[in-house]
Amino acid sequence: MDAAVNRRRFLQVGLMAAASYWGANRGLGKPVQAATLPPPDLLSNPDAALQELMAGNQRFAQHHPTYPHQNQARVKSVSQAQHPFATVLSCADSRVPVEILFDQGVGDIFDVRVAGNIVTPEVMGSLEYGIALLETPVLMVLGHERCGAVTAAVKQDPLPGDISTFVEAILPAVQQVQHQNGDAVENAVAQNIKYQLGLVQASTLVADRLRAGTLKLVGARYDLDTGTVQLIA
Repeated sequence: MDAAVNRRRFLQVGLMAAASYWGANRGLGKPVQAATLPPPDLLSNPDAALQELMAGNQRFAQHHPTYPHQNQARVKSVSQAQHPFATVLSCADSRVPVEILFDQGVGDIFDVRVAGNIVTPEVMGSLEYGIALLETPVLMVLGHERCGAVTAAVKQDPLPGDISTFVEAILPAVQQVQHQNGDAVENAVAQNIKYQLGLVQASTLVADRLRAGTLKLVGARYDLDTGTVQLIA
């Protein structure tokens, strides 16, 4: 009888310990750390904001991400208002998840995504919202290598539905580099970033903030193979 009781107690203690360990870790590699607030100058200093983006990308590319602002406390703290430090126009490609590749979290980036990172009136309105109403100090147009939208614009093959609309938006960039040496798609990717930047600069709201020094406008290319972001404009 005593042996049976002791055996039951041993099993109960073991199960409780295992449940406690699993509840604390939930199968994750390490416990999630509490989010820290960004330095105040990220919201007002364009150079500091850009530096934070690029530093986050270095952490991601070097496989040392910190996963900031991704806990429940952060979700609650930004539930009533948002104060992102950067606006990023990027491609809708599933391999270019902006918050992940810049190692940022909830409420850090005002993220505008569309195939080919093109500037349409609706996209321009979204970007203006980010820099005029949310007052983000940096605006980045982010393209990436082997972009499907740019590839379609280079090949100019017939496309179904409304897919051709974003191809038409990229064609001016393709035409500007069609006689350059090298890979036609990669040349067009870089030129498309610069071309879309030009369209962004045509906005009065953007131009005013550039003159005032409260906004930095940059173009960048994301490398799918290495995970790195390189500034090109």
